[in-house]
Amino acid sequence: MCGRFVSTTPPAELASLLGVTDWDPTEALAPSWNVAPTDRVAAVLERVDADTGEVARQLRPLRWGLVPSWAKDRSGAARLINARSETVDQKPSFRRAFAVRRCVIPADGYYEWRQVPAADGRKAYKQPYFLSTGELMLMAGLYEFWRDADLPEDDPAAWLATTTILTTDATDRAGRVHDRMPMLVPRDGLDSWLDPANTDRADLHDLLHRPADGNLLVRAVPTAVNRVSANGPDLLTDAPDPLGLTD
Repeated sequence: MCGRFVSTTPPAELASLLGVTDWDPTEALAPSWNVAPTDRVAAVLERVDADTGEVARQLRPLRWGLVPSWAKDRSGAARLINARSETVDQKPSFRRAFAVRRCVIPADGYYEWRQVPAADGRKAYKQPYFLSTGELMLMAGLYEFWRDADLPEDDPAAWLATTTILTTDATDRAGRVHDRMPMLVPRDGLDSWLDPANTDRADLHDLLHRPADGNLLVRAVPTAVNRVSANGPDLLTDAPDPLGLTD
């Protein structure tokens, strides 16, 4: 799975790199070295402008943890932070979004954990690892809009925009740390992936790529990452690797 990640690229830079034409600087998110479920995350998506009928590429904040449009409440969002790419077009929670509401979530990299057994009087603990390609990663995502029926439609809180990250079987060094990893969208496939008019399921699956074997960098990082409240660039400093997974 992908349960924490790093996102520090400034929104203006993301907009320039990814061809965004519509974004609100007042919605810009601060850089985070420890993005966690239910946090707001920066996502790139395409929507049809209701006034012009034209498609606009947007950069907008979405809450991480998908709430399907048909859900009675938002309580299950924290459980839907990931969607398995192998079955995403079949599961009721994801199949409609996969058809027409796709996005990418830019990230510097992501964290995974491995249990270190108790030894020499020391308790067992979870060792975090940071995995990245060394460049901006475009994690494949889906998004949904959920309407809170208890609030009037003109209430700013009546609509909740949420997202989930697609995952696949982990390969290479990533597989040593965890059996799942985020699906990535290649730059040359971004237009097709975001296009809401593209409903060809076979084509959409072909666009998804896992990082090439040998291309992922894996580093042990401080256990401070384990605390959701911890944040800052110091979380990415090198730490001893008690399991030898970075060799």
